[in-house]
Amino acid sequence: MNILVVGANGQIGTHLVEKLKNTETYKPVAFVRKEEQVTKFEDKGIEARLGNLESSVTDLKKSMKDIDAIVFTAGSGGSTGTDKTMLIDLDGAVKVMEAAEDMNIKRFIMVSAFQADVRENWSEEMKPYFAAKHYADKFLMNSDLNYTIIRPGMLENKPAIGKIALTRALTEASDPMTIPREDVAQLILEALENDRTYLQSFDVTTGDQEITEALKGL
Repeated sequence: MNILVVGANGQIGTHLVEKLKNTETYKPVAFVRKEEQVTKFEDKGIEARLGNLESSVTDLKKSMKDIDAIVFTAGSGGSTGTDKTMLIDLDGAVKVMEAAEDMNIKRFIMVSAFQADVRENWSEEMKPYFAAKHYADKFLMNSDLNYTIIRPGMLENKPAIGKIALTRALTEASDPMTIPREDVAQLILEALENDRTYLQSFDVTTGDQEITEALKGL
């Protein structure tokens, strides 16, 4: 099963590509925007395809030949302005969905943002980012794609913990609602063909349940 990882050079994407590569079931295909990134993955024996989320749907479709599922982990990054946030996190994501529909690729996993579905909980300084994620998620839910939308808490570069909570009420500020990026990647891996995750959207943070067990509760 060929999995196109959009944003493969990002931190979650890098973890995910490695995890996919180490399975007998999946073959990762890294979607990246720079030639040197293509070389980086190819040097590891991983197929990489060059593309740009600001290009046309027609161009994006060229990167989707023989793809069975798509994971969207791309983001404009914290150092860009609102314009790039809208062009990558919203319009770029929507164009990938449109291309997937045109290519008859049904399975689509979106890495969104914690509480992106609840406007009242968006931070003032990151409102454009949350708005972009919110409306990209809305488009996905109204598409013909078999989606899973994962909204992780504050991402950390700590070692994987392996225990998560899929739904969690906002509590006191002392509870940071964090999760290691590697755990998000593992969750994506386990969600790919888990029918309990189909047509589902949920927040996820570090919690008390093993990932496999947590998914059984959906």
